[in-house]
Amino acid sequence: VCFIPDGLDCSISFVSHVLGKVCIHGRQQEILSVLVPRLTDLTNSDCIWQRICWRLVECVPDRWMEAVVLGFVQRAPRANVLSRLLGNLVVKNKKAQFVVTQKMLLLQYGHTTAVLQNLLGYLALDSLRRALLIKVLKELLETWGSSSAVKHSPPEQQQYISKAILICLSHLKEPEIESCRQELLTSLMEGVKCHLDSNLPQIRRLGMIVAESISSKINTDGPVLKFQYEEDDEARELKSLLVQTPPSCVVPSPPDNDRNEKADAALPGVLESNKKSHPAAPVKPEEESDAELDSDDDLIPYDMSEDKELKTKAPVYIRDCIEVLTGSEDVEKWEATVKALESLVRKNPAATREVSVELAKIVLHLEEKTCIEGFAELRQRAQVAILTTDPIPVAKYLTSQFYSLNYSLRQRVDILDVLVLAAQELSYPKSHGKTKHSDAQKPCIQLLPGSDSSKDWRRIVDERIKSKTRRFATGQPQVERASGPNEFNSVAGHFFFPLIQHFDRPLTTFDLLGEDHFVLGRLVHALAILMYLAVNTVAVTAMGKALMEFVWALRFHTDSYVRQGLLSCISSVLLSVPAERLLEDVTEELLETQSWLGDVVEKDPDGDCRRLALQNLLLMENLKKKLKTVPS
Repeated sequence: VCFIPDGLDCSISFVSHVLGKVCIHGRQQEILSVLVPRLTDLTNSDCIWQRICWRLVECVPDRWMEAVVLGFVQRAPRANVLSRLLGNLVVKNKKAQFVVTQKMLLLQYGHTTAVLQNLLGYLALDSLRRALLIKVLKELLETWGSSSAVKHSPPEQQQYISKAILICLSHLKEPEIESCRQELLTSLMEGVKCHLDSNLPQIRRLGMIVAESISSKINTDGPVLKFQYEEDDEARELKSLLVQTPPSCVVPSPPDNDRNEKADAALPGVLESNKKSHPAAPVKPEEESDAELDSDDDLIPYDMSEDKELKTKAPVYIRDCIEVLTGSEDVEKWEATVKALESLVRKNPAATREVSVELAKIVLHLEEKTCIEGFAELRQRAQVAILTTDPIPVAKYLTSQFYSLNYSLRQRVDILDVLVLAAQELSYPKSHGKTKHSDAQKPCIQLLPGSDSSKDWRRIVDERIKSKTRRFATGQPQVERASGPNEFNSVAGHFFFPLIQHFDRPLTTFDLLGEDHFVLGRLVHALAILMYLAVNTVAVTAMGKALMEFVWALRFHTDSYVRQGLLSCISSVLLSVPAERLLEDVTEELLETQSWLGDVVEKDPDGDCRRLALQNLLLMENLKKKLKTVPS
């Protein structure tokens, strides 16, 4: 900082040019890390240095203004310090106003919460700048309530905008809220709808928190919005931004501290007096109660220690379960049937196959009559048991009902979940029967009763030799895994193809390509899982080709959750379909998909989509290398 001689006028525009040029050429940190602390000290109590500092930043040319303003905002420790350093620069200079009110809030989202608080606190500290604060709040709310912004901007930017809105609300005064109450209410209604329509839980929760905050500000006396969501550290941090923190330079006055200390010192005395007075109070009532004993106390109570609660027996036949679930008015019997249905289905596969479709229909439409703990899980496990017991007819029924009328979105999502869980169970080897017993005996090193002594002796010797032998570069001992036929092989097509056929046909109450994009996202992810589980099956090539066409039709979908599912489908195809079949049957599709994946990596606003696209490109490269190494 230059030292200006007393009583002499001088220009510091040269210093401003040097400052701007140094900042724009990448030396912002070096110069401002020294300049900002020094100016902070000089402007603390000297108004002349405040004017010099204001003039310093005002004379920076517009082409360098952004680098200088950004550096000051990032390195100022508090909002009042930033106000001393910049003054009303944002009111006088259009470039600085654009940087502060537009670029740093709406176009960038990498700044910390402390920088946001300094920036918006700076706008709130002067009456001339408060008009910009209200303007910024309206523009932030307009962006927050835009369905296009919610769909196309990354979650990090939406969280950044939400923080800025909450900080702005914390600085508003009651007259300012009253003047823009109607605009706040309109933005609230539009923004809540956009955020609750999102498929991402993080976006929905952001919308809930911001909506609650706006509602609490505009309805101080009346009812406010209240949502149910998980209260974690992120939610608590967002809510804390609504409470304006006092400046760190403000210290409580000594009289208040003395008064607090006196009050704290008086508390132990009050507590001690309370402790002394409480034991003496109940003495008299105890004496009175002893004198007035009731004659019923002489009766000896019954011994009920061995009594057992009578439990309603669950049905033991599948057809009895159908009768109870459809027409019984006995609530306890209904509860027992729901709890026992899964095990009963697995124990009686032959009886289940006789009425599998009828039973699947009943369980699909089953509603909770009483408050059963884990009812949704019990119903889902029963559906999975029915589907794995009789896969083909039940899968045909469930897939046909997915596109039928008069079903809620929850029921359609339940159908997808049941299909995926059943496919997982069918594709994995069974862990019961002979395989289980043989596997349980192999890793056992304890002596078993009734076994042959010679075998036991040989095994003990082998274990001792193994424990005494030193081995180098040996891997983990390989345990033989359970093996068995892939039961999903013969039924994979019945699970997959009906789901992919009618996605583009809107119904009266169900439109996958329209407002029901949440179910479309779940459908796409379910298809990706089914494709992955179909590895080494007969229909895997046909499934992969159909899924590639499905992905190509929806590749430009606006919802990020749907795009993530589509990219997962590509991964499943590359991992499940044999490389030779891919190059022979879907060569053109692979080339087009590779070009599209490159665009996703470069241009998609969602970070997870970019990561999945890059992963798929790496899988394609590995596929090419694998084919080159195979001898022709």
